Amino acid sequence: MPPVANTISDLIKVAMGRIPADQILENCNLFSVYTGETIPDTQIAIYKDRIAYVGPDASHTHGPETSTVDLNGRHVGPGFADPHIHIDQFVMPSEFAGEALLHGVTSLFSDPIDVVSVTGHKGFDEFLRLGRGLPVRIFQTVPGGLPVDPRFSNSCNMIVEEAESVRNNPDVVGMGEIFSWTKVTDCDVRTIQSIYKMRESDCIINGHTAGASGRKLGAYVASGIISCHEPINFDQTIERLRLGMWIMIREGSIRRDLKHIVPRILSDRTYLDRLMFCSDGLDPASIRRHGHIDYCVQQAVELGMRHVDAVTMATRNVFDYYGMSRDLGVIAPGRLADILVFDDVQKSFRPSKVIVGGKTMVSDGRLTVRIPPSKIPQWIKQTVATPEVHARDFEIRSAVQRTDGGGDSVNQAGPDSGYCRQDAAAAGPDTITANTIVLKTEIVTGLGSAEIVVDGNGCTALPSSAESDVWKVAALDRIGGTGRRCIGFLEGFGGSIGAFGSTWSFHENDMIIIGSNDADMAHVANHLRQKQGGIAASHNGRTVASMPLQFAGIISTAPFDRVLEEFGQINRTLADFGCRFEHPILVPLFLPFLALPSVRITSGGIIDIKRGEYVNPIAA
Repeated sequence: MPPVANTISDLIKVAMGRIPADQILENCNLFSVYTGETIPDTQIAIYKDRIAYVGPDASHTHGPETSTVDLNGRHVGPGFADPHIHIDQFVMPSEFAGEALLHGVTSLFSDPIDVVSVTGHKGFDEFLRLGRGLPVRIFQTVPGGLPVDPRFSNSCNMIVEEAESVRNNPDVVGMGEIFSWTKVTDCDVRTIQSIYKMRESDCIINGHTAGASGRKLGAYVASGIISCHEPINFDQTIERLRLGMWIMIREGSIRRDLKHIVPRILSDRTYLDRLMFCSDGLDPASIRRHGHIDYCVQQAVELGMRHVDAVTMATRNVFDYYGMSRDLGVIAPGRLADILVFDDVQKSFRPSKVIVGGKTMVSDGRLTVRIPPSKIPQWIKQTVATPEVHARDFEIRSAVQRTDGGGDSVNQAGPDSGYCRQDAAAAGPDTITANTIVLKTEIVTGLGSAEIVVDGNGCTALPSSAESDVWKVAALDRIGGTGRRCIGFLEGFGGSIGAFGSTWSFHENDMIIIGSNDADMAHVANHLRQKQGGIAASHNGRTVASMPLQFAGIISTAPFDRVLEEFGQINRTLADFGCRFEHPILVPLFLPFLALPSVRITSGGIIDIKRGEYVNPIAA
């Protein structure tokens, strides 16, 4: 943020009428997030990037060059903020900035965990650079959750010394969510050291407490982590509020929790001063269809919340939490002039005018600034190191063994699993029982079983996917170039697509391929390898939908509208082929996610999360 020190005297002089303001907003209905009032007939004088005067009459700040805007009784409020969002998804920060501005979001608190999981400290530095010079304020947090589980994880991370080296960067406000809360309650040495270093610098540490309660939740809070965006109902919200936590009510592409929390908040008259809204992440279709924080405010109002209270949760509370309220989150003298103008708050909280740092970025609901595309280095577009694959590489032998360099058999379910090869004696029965990963939702999995056909060479063949809904699923190491992979079985994806895959997954960044036949799985894997990242679907050896993700294999470098179209094409194609999920893109994203139960797959093997052990794809 620009320092105020050089303008203090000038701000005082403007407020006293000794020098003129640059612009005056007249005839406003001001949402006062300090007093909970809506104050009519307010005037706001702006000097350079800050507010100099707020009151009933700013005429004393008017000069020959002062521009005056009569808002004719429209409501004004501070710029909205998203206190927890992963903007390292789908589109570049420069593209997301324009969409955020159209919805009144002038500040984003970013947790670039997937960029770091692929590229480490070097990628974090690059993402810092990409967030600068944009017409929105992007504040970064150092990812706090990597590796998710050192026993199984294949992600890159920032070591304590690297995280410490960026703590004093003005764009860095603290540490991102520590979502594996057991690393806190078990006093994992590296995690505790990271928390200590952040607290020593008086930095904020964001939390993730899904599944924690009672003494475990209390122990997590005792570490100094005092926020969470994971409550999905009022009971979880109030338990955390009683322990002194700040709650970010999530309303994003993956989860929408607002309607399950706000009604009880209002009926129980719970204090609102430690409540915020957040998205946690938005896909292109969600932000175009619903909006961003403006949608959260509108939903809260429709559920019965006072307009000014909903605006306060979207503004002042965020900057109170981050300790930045001297500069942001309110319309008051001395604060940065991030101001929204609403035409009719009875209908919508999407602003018609957006001012950031005294400059108009949106007028009449349209961007007034051109945001140039980001220039990115070549190295970050070359992160898919998976070797070329063939259909035979997706075979699973009934012996479930491979031969290492010394000739010894190694169980595929272990951490060194690679190509599945049959031992010499395997002839196998006509069918075998396989352990399967069962998709209960796009995100939630369980352990199941299915009968799988075995040919005369001991190679398993899937039943018809359309009839049995049993699929193969593969996780391929795509950042290490090791050729390591694990092949298993998946139930519940639905439909008849040949194969579907992604180089982006939370937060292991293995290449995940789901398929009804080995040939299409190989086709998708090689397509993603050639494109150096993306999400794609294949049928009968032909690519039927593709969304390239050139930046680290997780973000598209294309304009927002093109990504929106490609995103829609992926979903429409999978729906046309009978996939039963509304958001099928989430399936490969979450299949390797080690912070959730019950069964996950990485290039190292299939993992039973609760047991903390590998699962053999073929039942004993």
